[in-house]
Amino acid sequence: MFLFLVPLLIGFFFNSASTFTSGYTRLLGERWGRIACVVLRDVLGIPVWAIGYVMAVRAPSAYLYKPTFLTSMLAWLLILSGGVVILLGLKSLKWRAAAPSTQDTLVAHGIYSRIRHPLYSGMLLELIGVCIYLPTLTVFIACGLGSIWVMIQARLEEMDLVQRLPAYQEYMRQVPRFVPRIKQPSA
Repeated sequence: MFLFLVPLLIGFFFNSASTFTSGYTRLLGERWGRIACVVLRDVLGIPVWAIGYVMAVRAPSAYLYKPTFLTSMLAWLLILSGGVVILLGLKSLKWRAAAPSTQDTLVAHGIYSRIRHPLYSGMLLELIGVCIYLPTLTVFIACGLGSIWVMIQARLEEMDLVQRLPAYQEYMRQVPRFVPRIKQPSA
């Protein structure tokens, strides 16, 4: 029943390669550091954790509550909203999303002017939506671990970004991590 944890956790581990872009570059040089990140994260990490999620969905597990039409609609709204947030983030990042490098420049336009981690924010919305849509124990465990991983990944990635992009420290002070601020009316 919990076999899905193996690829899920292994995928999270490999996917975390992007948090060590500076380290890989120091160790292997710019070109090979970038290749190491791409292989570990994009080739091994993302597909392997995706397999873990599919296994969690397919694992025999009792429902924690009976989904209704309203919960299903809410779930799809969250999943689609998360997808839109991710697409907006990818549009702003362009090639930086697939192959992080020490040569990257700070992206502070588009959705990145409102939140620092739209890809992770979108993923959190999608994970919540999946839990609401398919409320089984295995899905809750997989999505809960995914949410914890996103929080840790974002923090580790910020530590790496501060090393690679000196302006990132000030950007962190100005832009919230996952949820945009609601502007206060001027006095």
